[in-house]
Amino acid sequence: MASKDRIVYSTGIGRRCPNCLRAVSECVCRKGTPGKAGDGIVRVSRETQGRKGKGVTVISGLGLAAAGLEALATELKKRCGSGGTVDADRIEIQGDHRDRLVAELTARGWTVRRAGG
Repeated sequence: MASKDRIVYSTGIGRRCPNCLRAVSECVCRKGTPGKAGDGIVRVSRETQGRKGKGVTVISGLGLAAAGLEALATELKKRCGSGGTVDADRIEIQGDHRDRLVAELTARGWTVRRAGG
């Protein structure tokens, strides 16, 4: 192997487990669960940490591919009249829209739980 063929430094870790967000090779989830979406329950919660007190509504556990997650995020942001983003298999929508999002996702057929306070 020539010295120019080996990787010296890389910031990418490859595929991540959607449950623990670690590299699939370093996953700490129960055997047989890496790569699965979890228990099939969508959780809707509110976070303020790291946002100077401003709250965002976080939707996790959807188990959708990146394109599907982006499309759903766009529809939910329009429904709430708010901005937001998709980050690490989670949808974040600015503001506290938990009740509206629980109703919307339940109407779309998901099993939804309101997490947190």
